Amino acid sequence: MSQASAEIPRAVVRPHSARAWVLAARLQTLPAALVPVAVGTAIAHAVGGFRAGPALAALLGAALIQIGTNFANDVFDHEKGADDEHRLGPTRAVASGLLGAREMRIGMGVAFALAIATGVYLTAVAGPWVVAIGVASVASGIAYTGGPFPLGYHGLGDLFVMAFFGFVAVCGTAFVQVGAVPEIALLASVPVGSLATAILVVNNLRDRGTDARAGKRTLAVRHGVGGAVAEYHLLVLLSYAVPPALVAFGLAGAWVLLPLGTAPFGAILCHRVARRRGRDLNPILAQTAALLLSFGMSFAAGIMLGA
Repeated sequence: MSQASAEIPRAVVRPHSARAWVLAARLQTLPAALVPVAVGTAIAHAVGGFRAGPALAALLGAALIQIGTNFANDVFDHEKGADDEHRLGPTRAVASGLLGAREMRIGMGVAFALAIATGVYLTAVAGPWVVAIGVASVASGIAYTGGPFPLGYHGLGDLFVMAFFGFVAVCGTAFVQVGAVPEIALLASVPVGSLATAILVVNNLRDRGTDARAGKRTLAVRHGVGGAVAEYHLLVLLSYAVPPALVAFGLAGAWVLLPLGTAPFGAILCHRVARRRGRDLNPILAQTAALLLSFGMSFAAGIMLGA
């Protein structure tokens, strides 16, 4: 999943340098890994099951899977022709010649191997279910743009992000600390996954033209601008519906309404997405990531305070 940032100018990054690897890692995408772990850990704390070791391991594993997925997207999108000279988003390392395809594959392997190492520890403390979670997460990270049936190229990217950045990450983080999935976790996963998916929607809306030429049949390509804008609005609205639902169902106290304070920002972004196209959407990617971070951290704080 890509998003915009203050892009490092191509001219100041030497090929094969540490800065090239930092650019390829796309560290600006890490809120999508941080927020689910924060919310899952808040849930564990709320039910009296917080454990620092598994929480930190879950955070490290999520970050490594995110970085590994970014490396995979970089090399596989280049090989499939989705990142060409007409690219509207930030510089990709392989397409720009900063790193070779073989280097990127090695980096991808190292990131996923380190993520698996954290999974070994989590399996020891939380049981064999962690193996299934880890294997599915790594496999999906590769299959997002790679393999014989790349998910992102068949319109399944949105479902992948909702599932793995929402339900799997939030519930999995709670599980490795508590030993079970608390009732609140499933519903609390919805806004996290929804806002992470909203980042992807903006990315795909921006890239409709180049994706279509490369045969990348995202939902934005399949259903057009109107469909992508409607999906973004629905995801944002769904996110803000969850905190009141948690209170109404007696799953959390009133503190969980804290994220509603970010609603004006969400409304502004909905307005902008409906009106901007092409490179003008790059700032909206970063702003949607900021919305995920601000919503998610206030959501986590509200879950803990309302326990």
